[in-house]
Amino acid sequence: MSFLSPLRELDRTQRHTVLASFLGWTLDAFDYFLLTFVIVGISNEFKVSPKEVTFGLFLTLAARPIGALLFGRLADRFGRRPILMLDVILFSAFELATAFSSSLTMLLVLRFFFGVAMGGEWGLGASLAMESVPPKARGLVSGLLQSGYPCGFFLGALANWLLIDHIGWRGLFVVGAAPALLVLYIRRSVPESPVWEASRAEHGKRSLTESMRGHWKLAIYMTLLMAAFNMFSHGSQDLYHTFEEKSLHLPTGSGAAFMLVAMLNLGAMVGGLCFGAWSERIGRRRAMVIAALLAIPVIPLWMHGGSLLLLAIGAFLIQVMVQGAWGVVPTHLNELSPDGVRGTLPGFAYQIGNLLAAYTGNAQLLIADWHGGDLAFAMGLWIAVVAVILALLAGFGPEARGVGFGTGRKAPST
Repeated sequence: MSFLSPLRELDRTQRHTVLASFLGWTLDAFDYFLLTFVIVGISNEFKVSPKEVTFGLFLTLAARPIGALLFGRLADRFGRRPILMLDVILFSAFELATAFSSSLTMLLVLRFFFGVAMGGEWGLGASLAMESVPPKARGLVSGLLQSGYPCGFFLGALANWLLIDHIGWRGLFVVGAAPALLVLYIRRSVPESPVWEASRAEHGKRSLTESMRGHWKLAIYMTLLMAAFNMFSHGSQDLYHTFEEKSLHLPTGSGAAFMLVAMLNLGAMVGGLCFGAWSERIGRRRAMVIAALLAIPVIPLWMHGGSLLLLAIGAFLIQVMVQGAWGVVPTHLNELSPDGVRGTLPGFAYQIGNLLAAYTGNAQLLIADWHGGDLAFAMGLWIAVVAVILALLAGFGPEARGVGFGTGRKAPST
């Protein structure tokens, strides 16, 4: 396919870098989504309500800005590669520790620290990849990187389907420690970012405040944009398995439940790749706006399909649009960010946006309670409203498609 040609033009080292960044985000998402599949099981074991367990999702999302700032600043000073390896080891270790939780309180504390480690991965992987590939490949690579998130969701669903009846929820978190092995691949095959290497003498000399001088309005805009994006994705994903159990009455681990989640994530991967590549032709803003608005007419099929076939088609299409918009994000944020804070700013804006969106799942449950327990209504309403907000923020914001990295150029506003 012609739209994949930029990948074929990458050299061996660039391909290793893109693959490592993709796998890092995939395995990070895999570890995050494991909790969403076992909310009911954990609530039954600890004799608490599902809402109390769902608070663990909030804590994970709320902790991620801490990790983005901490690991981002370290990456701007010491390089993307070593800090990425440290980050992967830490989030794998906290995932493993979750398996040995003796109480809900212990589990929630561990999910908070997991969130700190998780908060660093996206920004580090995205900046390492974007600084390593040619400008014309950024759109497709961006979509590929972001497709790692639904791929991780899919792997989590697959693990839940195949293993939950045999190893329980604790066993799933033991399996979630596997991403630590990625460090061996990064150490052997992935070099440091050439952009960071070329200007390494400048890194660490300026504080974050000095590096951000003149860019605070941009940072606020990026944060608001990412808040809308995170409300969009988490609003369509985090409670989907709960929707399957409570609204569709599909038991956890069933083939039908897995099939719907598989279609959800297949659509997400297709959308991320297609819209990411398309953004090279039509622009970043236009691609995001089109994807966001096209999600709205899909909502009735996604939540009220009436049969497994129609629900599966709806699940596929909604994520084509949700993750289609998301597929542009890695390159868009990195292109907007100044060289001196590219390790910090994209990830920090992303994760502060996550913090602002962290109550998404709980808010949807509240809306459902107000509407007679109708989770389908709550999720559908949420996505429709957020899609409009996202389209407005993206459509009226700046764009810097193709801006040079490491040249000292300021990202243009258009």
